[in-house]
Amino acid sequence: MTQRPSTQDLDEIFLKGQTLWEKLAGKRFFISGGTGFFGRWLLETFDYLHRCRGIETSLTVLSRSPERFCQKAPHFLNHPRIDFLSGDITGFPFPEGHFDYIIHAATETDQNAHQPLAILDPIVAGTRRMLDFALQSGASRFLLTSSGAVYGRQPPELPLLPETHPGAPDPCSTRSAYGEGKRIAEQLCAIYHQQHGIECTIARCFAFVGPYLPLESQFAVGNFIGNALRGEPVIIKGDGTPYRSYLYATDLIVWLLTILLNGQPMQPYHVGSNHPISIADLAHLVARLPQPPIRVEIQGTPRPGTLPERYVPDTQFTQNRLELQISVPIKEALQRTWAFHTAQT
Repeated sequence: MTQRPSTQDLDEIFLKGQTLWEKLAGKRFFISGGTGFFGRWLLETFDYLHRCRGIETSLTVLSRSPERFCQKAPHFLNHPRIDFLSGDITGFPFPEGHFDYIIHAATETDQNAHQPLAILDPIVAGTRRMLDFALQSGASRFLLTSSGAVYGRQPPELPLLPETHPGAPDPCSTRSAYGEGKRIAEQLCAIYHQQHGIECTIARCFAFVGPYLPLESQFAVGNFIGNALRGEPVIIKGDGTPYRSYLYATDLIVWLLTILLNGQPMQPYHVGSNHPISIADLAHLVARLPQPPIRVEIQGTPRPGTLPERYVPDTQFTQNRLELQISVPIKEALQRTWAFHTAQT
């Protein structure tokens, strides 16, 4: 995928984040997970700030295969402000010199319960490695992209999940490896903050939509868009009743950078949308993106008397404390994502 985000999206990030750019100018960043969904948007944002706004930052990006990534995104090859470090999150060589900010966005996106150690080990060992590097490099701030999975299953009677929710994953279930790993990652941040004074900020991330989201993965919205792009029916393997919510990528980047720069250390902040939508309604919105619309197939049947599952954050605390907004509603977010993909065909 060689296409940059739309000018509308990048200009929007710039305008929403106007109070941030002075703090970032001239700073040196180290980013893990720089070639994933979060990381790609961060790279595109910093590239735009350099090209179009004259805001200079230096980025070192950890990637298992920089060569493969730059084949898909050749505008990052030999970039004047972005360097790539080849390595694994659990044992990468520490680059020399001082770094101002560390963004730890690397995580295992394939949450396969049949390989729980392959999920848990990189999260825990990778976070420890990143914190050790932050300590050595003298970084003033560290951002951990954690997850709403730290709460375990959201009670279906709870409309919105607050940061104060006492729930947790079931430690006796291998399906909890991802959520437990993120809980340990947050605990490691707390330890390094207490013992070494690293200002660790925590973004508990939920669900997102936008260009660069994988179209064949565990992300329902990405799979639906992939179905639509191939002209296939949008298939829901369940009953379509669970509720999710989706934050668009431009809001995501502004929220993450705001938490990095302005968040209170060791105060978790929710990153996501508090506007719920059922999976069935989401599928029907996606099905209307192509013309003519495509068919939605719901394979499961709702169980009578059972409340729908929910995974929807309460974002009031984050929005109020950090003066953030959800500015792109889900219908527009889907339309922009669709436009990005169809512009390439």
